[in-house]
Amino acid sequence: MAVKLNRTAFNHAKELVSKGQVVMDDRDAWSEHQPSTRDENDFIAVHGFIEYKKWHLGIDDEQDERTKRRYKFPYGDFTKVHRCAVLSAESRAGQYKHFDIERAAAHLHGMIEELRQKAA
Repeated sequence: MAVKLNRTAFNHAKELVSKGQVVMDDRDAWSEHQPSTRDENDFIAVHGFIEYKKWHLGIDDEQDERTKRRYKFPYGDFTKVHRCAVLSAESRAGQYKHFDIERAAAHLHGMIEELRQKAA
């Protein structure tokens, strides 16, 4: 499996964070906050895979681009970036040695932490 950084998604996420479109949730909240399969399918039906891919930091280039299997390391709920998703992506990318994705997630994590400090 050849998973690489999705630069389009990384740039999209940075833009959202810079606009403050972030959910400042707890580290382990992603299992509760992540979109359901139905939510994902509904999003794809309305917006297509071009928009769906913007919400995933990783792309598996061995998978068909019109399947959800191609897109890895989600970071949000199709409206906002979730801190818990970014932390999960950072951790999992490191575990699987996808270092470019890990660095991108760490960068987003740093941006989110700056927002948290400003809000405190």
